[in-house]
Parts: sequence; structure tokens; C-alpha cells
Amino acid sequence: GFVADLINFVIGIPTVLIIYHFFKKSNKILLQVALSLVIIQTAIIAVNLLNQISPLLLLSNDTYLNTFQHSQLATLSLLSLNIQSQGYAIGLVFFGFYCILIGFVIYKTNAIPRIIGVLYAIAGLCYLINSFTMFLSKGFSNPMFIYLAIPIFIGELSVCLWLLIKGIDTSKLESKIES
Repeated sequence: GFVADLINFVIGIPTVLIIYHFFKKSNKILLQVALSLVIIQTAIIAVNLLNQISPLLLLSNDTYLNTFQHSQLATLSLLSLNIQSQGYAIGLVFFGFYCILIGFVIYKTNAIPRIIGVLYAIAGLCYLINSFTMFLSKGFSNPMFIYLAIPIFIGELSVCLWLLIKGIDTSKLESKIES
């Protein structure tokens, strides 16, 4: 929900900066692009949260809303939620590309097992497939989401658990990706 997304932003940006700090010796430019993608994603989803909270305002029974019929306010509320869903999917396009780039960096550096980089890149690809399927499908629903959620969960969880339990072998970060 709304508060969970705000907490995610407060925790997520510093986490991405820490990842940037550890891997920047490997490919600084690629990591700067990835960092930019996450900042764009965060900005899109943060502004988009207004669409998530607007139904609460529309259905609040404030006197200035008396000019609208209840059915009109309900329709506007549903429209806001549909726009929020699409806006979130737009933000996840940028996050999907971030995951692909970070997965590539992990794969090339060997500071974390390559399979984790592959899984993270696959998660990014699944984010892209999910978003574009939503954009192109009628009714904005994605019947494939449940199948895409599994590799997303595995990819993100594998990176999180590895970093929490094993950490990064910084001695392997000296090698350049460009080669």
C-alpha cells in the first residue's frame, strides 16, 4: 500500500547507493545508468501514489464534492486506481532494466555467484514482460502475473539473501566488465 511504498523508497535508495558503492570499480558508467533508472522509477511511483490516495479524497464526503453524484465520484475513484496501476507498471519498466543491468554486473564480476546475477536479470526481464503485457492487454489486467511473480521472487530473494548472509567478495571487484 501507500505507506509500504514510501518506506520502500526511504530504504531502497540508500540500498541502491550501497550496491553502487561496492560495484563501482567494476563498471562505473553502467552502474550510474542503473542508479539513474532506479531514481526515475522511484520518482514515477512516488508521484503516482497520488492516484492511489485520491479515491480516499473523492469519497470523503467533503462539502465541496456535493456537486458530484455518488456514482460520478465512484467512477473517478476507480479511474484513479486504474491510472495508479498503469503508473506503477511504468515505474517497473525502469526497475526491470535496473535489475537486468545489476544482474549483468553481478554475472561479470564474480563477487557474487554468477547464477544470482542471472536470476536477478531474469527477474528484471519478468518485470518488463509484466509491464508491457499490462499495457497491451484489454482491461489492464495481466493473466501472466502469477507466473512472472515466481522468477521475480526467486531473483530478488536470492540477491537479498546472498548479500545478507554471505556478502560480497570485494577482492573480485577489481576486474573490469569492459573486457
